[in-house]
Amino acid sequence: MKTTMNLFLTIGLIACTLTFSSCNNDDNYEIVKRPTALVTVYPNGSEGFIMQLDDSTSLVPTNMKESPFGEKNVRALVNYTVESPATKSPHNVFVNWIDSIRTKQPVATLGKDDNKIFGNDPIEIVRDWVTVAEDGFLTLRIRTLWGGHIKHTINLVSGVNADNSYEFDLKHNANGDCKGYLADALIAFDLNPLWKNHTKEVKIKINWTSFTGKKTAEFKLKMHPAISTTSDNQIRSLSRLIS
Repeated sequence: MKTTMNLFLTIGLIACTLTFSSCNNDDNYEIVKRPTALVTVYPNGSEGFIMQLDDSTSLVPTNMKESPFGEKNVRALVNYTVESPATKSPHNVFVNWIDSIRTKQPVATLGKDDNKIFGNDPIEIVRDWVTVAEDGFLTLRIRTLWGGHIKHTINLVSGVNADNSYEFDLKHNANGDCKGYLADALIAFDLNPLWKNHTKEVKIKINWTSFTGKKTAEFKLKMHPAISTTSDNQIRSLSRLIS
């Protein structure tokens, strides 16, 4: 997130979409406010950047010369208008706005010290359109208790099962901030570096400690080809409190 202002701006954007409610009577205004898609932003040198929409569709912005996120590959929410025919890929698009999601890589297990180092505070994974595995990334809408002033640390820990390299633990360290109100935030993990030459779909398993005990979920995921061969109103504001 670039600034607190941007964070609060996008709060309303995603909240409108996730709750399917109207924030304003002006339909055109609403269309621009809502995220059009969840994408991966890939810097492309002097040619600017591309946005990967899904496993087969790329978007090329016509009104931005470079990625606002520098040389980082990040997941982002974007609102865009298609300029080229929908049957053509990549699509040329006009970007109305774009806002990044905290994007990290998994960390390696430390064995019996995982809870001590990475934390084991309760967290929930919310089933939602932004909770998705695609393009080699796992993007999650998470929910936990927030006091609002201390950064929480979220990690995806690999190597937790010697018999299944596709199994991970989602670890949450509230850093002592275990009281407050339930609210949501977004975080993404780049799994592409783990399987650089893997072209087939994999099934990943995620374990985490919820407020009601241990939980697991499975996601189908394909790596990005370039790597393989080469209350809703708090969601985005709380992203500044994730590390």
